Amino acid sequence: MGVGRRMKKQGPPPPLDESRISSLKKRKALDTEDSTQVKKRRPSGNNAPTAPSKKQTTHVANSGLKHGTKGNFLNGSAKQADQRSQQGKGFRAAGKKPSSVESSDDDAADLLGGGENSDDDSLAASDDEDTEIGKGGLQDDFLDSGSSVYDSDTGNGRAMFSEDEGDSDAEEKLTAANIEGLSRRLDATQEDEAAEAQLELEEAALQTNIDGDRPRILQDAEDDEEGATAASRLAPDLQLLRTRITDTVRVLDDFAKLSEDGRSRADYTAQLLKDICAYYGYSPFLAAKLLDLFPPREAFAFFEANESPRPLTIRTNTLKTHRRELAQSLINRGVTLEPVGKWSKVGLQIFESQVPLGATPEYLAGHYMLQAASSFLPVMALAPQPDERILDMAAAPGGKTTYISALMKNTGCVFANDANKARAKALIGNIHRLGAKNTIVCSHDAREFPRVIGGFDRVLLDAPCSGTGVIAKDPSVKTNKTERDFMLLPHLQKQLLLAAIDSVDHASKTGGYIVYSTCSVTVEENEQVVQYALRKRPNVKLVETGLAFGVEGFVNYMGKTFDRDMKMTRRYYPHKYNVDGFFVSKLRKVGPSPAGAGGVVGVQGVGNGVGGEGVVDMETDADGDGGVDAVFGGWDEDEDEAYIEKGRRRRMKKKGIDPKAKKVNGTANGTS
Repeated sequence: MGVGRRMKKQGPPPPLDESRISSLKKRKALDTEDSTQVKKRRPSGNNAPTAPSKKQTTHVANSGLKHGTKGNFLNGSAKQADQRSQQGKGFRAAGKKPSSVESSDDDAADLLGGGENSDDDSLAASDDEDTEIGKGGLQDDFLDSGSSVYDSDTGNGRAMFSEDEGDSDAEEKLTAANIEGLSRRLDATQEDEAAEAQLELEEAALQTNIDGDRPRILQDAEDDEEGATAASRLAPDLQLLRTRITDTVRVLDDFAKLSEDGRSRADYTAQLLKDICAYYGYSPFLAAKLLDLFPPREAFAFFEANESPRPLTIRTNTLKTHRRELAQSLINRGVTLEPVGKWSKVGLQIFESQVPLGATPEYLAGHYMLQAASSFLPVMALAPQPDERILDMAAAPGGKTTYISALMKNTGCVFANDANKARAKALIGNIHRLGAKNTIVCSHDAREFPRVIGGFDRVLLDAPCSGTGVIAKDPSVKTNKTERDFMLLPHLQKQLLLAAIDSVDHASKTGGYIVYSTCSVTVEENEQVVQYALRKRPNVKLVETGLAFGVEGFVNYMGKTFDRDMKMTRRYYPHKYNVDGFFVSKLRKVGPSPAGAGGVVGVQGVGNGVGGEGVVDMETDADGDGGVDAVFGGWDEDEDEAYIEKGRRRRMKKKGIDPKAKKVNGTANGTS
């Protein structure tokens, strides 16, 4: 036999010449025609249906055996033609050289049958499969074929998108040699991004401060009257009010840039006050008083904080347990808690409880006391020492009194006084429950205490006040406090503080301290009262409270100037520390009360450091220029005579004597 076509196929490929491009075009056209003929031949042929092409890819090594029969030859040729038509571009991409055999050779191979085509088919199939692998990479089925040959880089050389090409070229492997450089590159990228973000924020801030962005808050006089008439008929729009409050605060913070032409700061402040009264429900008097305490933005935060309740806190009774043990017991009962802060060693803040905290076995056993965190502060400032005599002038319901007993470890003596006998019952109950054994309960007017008993080492005065610091607990304060209340309450507080000062023994080796506190944030009840006491009692001075946090007290307020040591006092606000509004000051008595500082009653044996003199009658004049008449405001003889006569008749009635009959018979017996 002569040399067949098979030898031509196995020879070296023809040299690449200029006619290569034209031959490739012809080859592409012929492949398209062959695929069209095969598609037409499939439905009419008696051969089996064409198997998926992935089987050829899966069994590359057995491709020659697969096409070794005559019945499958035609199907194999059809598959090859179909693949060549779909992968015409794959030959060029993968760099494969197409066979030099013309289409007539393929037609002749179809007529020969399967006797001589086993090797030819295997070569053609492997050629097509290599082309497919070079074009699209390994398919998923290849991973399940069990073949030990797999190139992980196959198919990953080309980027899917144009953006990925630059990333793939710049991508580097992380090694010990270039890790420092990559780290510097990453840091530089992050710095650039941060700089861009900051630049965007600055541009946004500039956009909000431009002249064209000035909010129009105030209305004209005519519009204001019409709006007031309409608003009186409709419910206030809370969303509109809040937006206007926010805009007003923003204008007041940067008044020069954001204010409207022809409008003063007073106009904006009046509008803010009006909106706060409508939105939060304050009386105009109280809202104005509170608004004067803070800058506009901080005042807005204060009003907002008063709308949400303060966290629930409890105080561990160290006379019966420790905080760790109490916390573990409450956690076992389903209570979620944590320490109230580093500033307190006995406080626990409660977040969630499955049981009522006022009815747990631990509460009934006196292991803890339900007490606000701000109520810890006056006792911590007082810092009682063991074996001291201490007076709590307004003790009910007993939280501070029992805390004092716990700090003294049930030594010494604590006098718990409260003028209200009904509240004294709750005081007695808490003292028994918490196991305070060094406490004496009494019910006296605290202003009389220098006459009742004195000589205490320390005195705690948590004075009655307006309650402007606990609005979250008692919202009625918003409307029921008037200007008269802020005149009467400071007068009472001044009397109580003078009584507390006179009740302290200045010669005490460990004490001589007075702590004055209120649950109010107004200056009239705090700094002004302390300033009055410093002026009336030059034998006392302000000292540090020893508290770890808090805002310094006012030294200047609304044109008033206080003592420079007033900065030693501490203020607490709900929007700053998430506690009730509170004021704490600490004074030390360094000498006896001067004779004539107050009305001399002449009671012997009152231990106030002046030997029976200098006991103050608390009905003092607010100005107090000195002298008996000045202290008591002078005498009205006619008015006093009427009171004396009324008292004389009352005494006669108690004795069973008719005052009128006695007057008729003469005045000798009436005056006896």
